[in-house]
Amino acid sequence: MRALTWQGTGKVSVETVPDPVIQEPTDAIVRMTSTAICGSDLHLYDVLGMYLDAGDILGHEPMGIVEAVGAEVTHIKPGDRVVIPFNISCGHCFYCRKGYFAQCETTQVKSQNKGASLFGYTKLYGQVPGGQAEYLRVPQAHFGPIKVPDHHPDERYLFLSDVLTTSWQAAQWADIEKGSTVLVTGLGPIGQMSARIARHLGAERVIAVDRVPERIAMAERHGIEVLDDEKVDDIGAAVRDMTHGRGADSVIEAVGMEAHGTPFQAAAMKAAGMLPDGLARKATETFGVDRMGALRTAFDAVRRAGTISIIGVYGGEADPFPMMDLFDKGITMRMGQAHVKHWVDDILPLLTGDDDPLGVDDLTTHRLPLEEAPHGYEIFKKKEDGCVKVVLKP
Repeated sequence: MRALTWQGTGKVSVETVPDPVIQEPTDAIVRMTSTAICGSDLHLYDVLGMYLDAGDILGHEPMGIVEAVGAEVTHIKPGDRVVIPFNISCGHCFYCRKGYFAQCETTQVKSQNKGASLFGYTKLYGQVPGGQAEYLRVPQAHFGPIKVPDHHPDERYLFLSDVLTTSWQAAQWADIEKGSTVLVTGLGPIGQMSARIARHLGAERVIAVDRVPERIAMAERHGIEVLDDEKVDDIGAAVRDMTHGRGADSVIEAVGMEAHGTPFQAAAMKAAGMLPDGLARKATETFGVDRMGALRTAFDAVRRAGTISIIGVYGGEADPFPMMDLFDKGITMRMGQAHVKHWVDDILPLLTGDDDPLGVDDLTTHRLPLEEAPHGYEIFKKKEDGCVKVVLKP
């Protein structure tokens, strides 16, 4: 089969690789019909190469048609249309019973002291081949795959794999109340959907921060107020001016280590990625190489006794942390990988009708054949050609 593979920092290519096969009775093989490029994939593309090997298959936002199932897989069958959650979870362990599927004990990568295995996401998370390919072997398929209806194009359901469920969790963990004001930092795919879901959950006012014209225009189409951080010098002050001097009731931090930080932090991230793998891992896990720009905005703009929901991915140490200010303001913070299947029952009914209450149909800007995946990575990384979200068609 053909698959998108990592070949080195800033380099991916589509190669011919062996077809996946059933290895365990809980496996399934799914033929990919759509598979998206995630902002987290750009971390692998640029920064986290020390955790990858040349030839690793990337991608964790897949859906397709079931081709084969193992003997213990009974809730799906060949021919079913399914979405695959990005985290691989068993459904029956201690954490899964509590709904914390991203911490599944069955698939935890204990050798790296990490949570549940993820598709296409480094040695840290199991080095499981990803979904930017023609076929995908799905472990724990007795539980993971989400069966979806046959009507509507793939893009209506595809984002259950990550974007929609991640954004739903981000909004739920932000403690949004009816009539409240929510600030969203960053208008990539997660920020876009987090802002729309915040409105759906009852926020009276949703303010977002970004600088990319196409992202700003997309958000404004959905009733989101946007502050351009290249035009507004002090975002925190601007938000307080808009909220009776208090700040936002809730902040969803949807940027993570992509944030624009100090030149030193940017150089530290780049330098860490260029070291030999062993040294690079040590530097990333020990030193303060994450860029804190979006977090600092969140800390500053949230009101006293407010809530910050951190959904942007961080890959190293973030230092220094303004503990005195956070303690003084009495801030609540929640963060972590999305527990995908925990939220599916809430979201799926919003997708199956003829209406589109979350605006899911207005997110994908580029649909490309799998063979053009390297071009998709480049335009997504560089924010060229109006690119907000790329979906690949194997």
